[in-house]
Amino acid sequence: MKAIRFRSFGTLDRLETVDVPTPSAGAASAVVAVKSASVNPSDVKNISGHFTRTTLPRIPGRDFSGIVAQGPADWIGAEVWGTGGDVGSTRDGTHAQFVEVPVSSLLRKPSRLTHEQASAVGVTFVVAWIGAIEYAKAAAGEQVAVIGVGGGVGSAVAQIAKSRGCRVIGIDREAPQEDSPAARHIDDYIGLDPTTVARVRALGDGVDVVFDTVGGILFETALALVKRRGRVVQISATGKRRVELDLIDFYHNETQLFGADSAPRTLAESAKVLAQLVDGFQRGDLEAPAIAKQFDLAHAKQAYEAVAAGSRGRVVIVM
Repeated sequence: MKAIRFRSFGTLDRLETVDVPTPSAGAASAVVAVKSASVNPSDVKNISGHFTRTTLPRIPGRDFSGIVAQGPADWIGAEVWGTGGDVGSTRDGTHAQFVEVPVSSLLRKPSRLTHEQASAVGVTFVVAWIGAIEYAKAAAGEQVAVIGVGGGVGSAVAQIAKSRGCRVIGIDREAPQEDSPAARHIDDYIGLDPTTVARVRALGDGVDVVFDTVGGILFETALALVKRRGRVVQISATGKRRVELDLIDFYHNETQLFGADSAPRTLAESAKVLAQLVDGFQRGDLEAPAIAKQFDLAHAKQAYEAVAAGSRGRVVIVM
C-alpha cells in the first residue's frame, strides 16, 4: 500500500511517500481502507519530535474515516470513523491507504457525514468533549465562555455546550464568520481586548465554565472570567508555557482548574467519546468542521505544510 512515513524527527522534509506491506487483521484487530484522514497541528508537531512517546519509523495520522476491509464478518463493508493518541505514535497511523485498528475501537460513522467530514471531527471534538463534559461537567442553564471560539476546538466546544442547553459566549480576536458552525452556536460574541473580562462579567457576574483553547498568554484572563466555584479548562500554552496566578484570588474564588488532552486516549478509548457524539451529528445538532483544503496521498506533504502555515479550516488527505 501507499503511505507517508518519517524515519527521524525534524522538519516536514522528513516525510516521504513509500510503498509498505498492507497490514493484516489479527485476532482482535481489523483493517480499515482509509477514505479520508485529516491533518492536525499535533500531526505536524509529531514530525518535529514534540511527542516523546512516538517510536520510529512511523506512519503518522490520528483521525480517519473509511470502510472495514478485514476483520469480523459483521463489520466487513461497514463505514467507520475514529481517532486516537496511540495511532500515528506507538502504532502506525492513518495517513496511508489502510490502517490496522483494534476491533474494540470500531464505530460506525454518522451517515449524515461524508468520509471527508467524518475524518475532520476526531481530535477537535474529542478534546472538546473531554474538557467541557467529562471534566468541567457543563450542564443545561450554565454559561460557558469559549476563548478561541473561531478555531477548530473552540467551535466544537461551542456546539457541544449549546447542544447540552448551555448559554455560550464566544471570545476571539475576530467574530466567527457568519456561515460558520461557531457563529450558529454562540449566544454572544465578545472581542478579545483589554475590556473582555469586564464585558463578559457584565453578562452575569462571571461564567460557570471557561474553555480556553489559547492558554499561555490568556491564562489569567480565563481565570478572571469565572464566577465563584467556576471551572476553567486549559488545552494549550500559546506564547508561554509558564504562567502566574494570584493564589489568594484563586482559592477565595474556589476556582477549579482542569487540563484536557486527547493524546493519552487510545483508539478504543476515543471511540467511547465519539460514540456519544454520533446522535448529535445524526440530528444535525452538531456540524462537522469546515474543510478548507483537500490533498491526495501523493501530495500529503503539502497538506502538512498547509496546517503548519495556519490554514483556517480543516485539511484532509483523500485516498
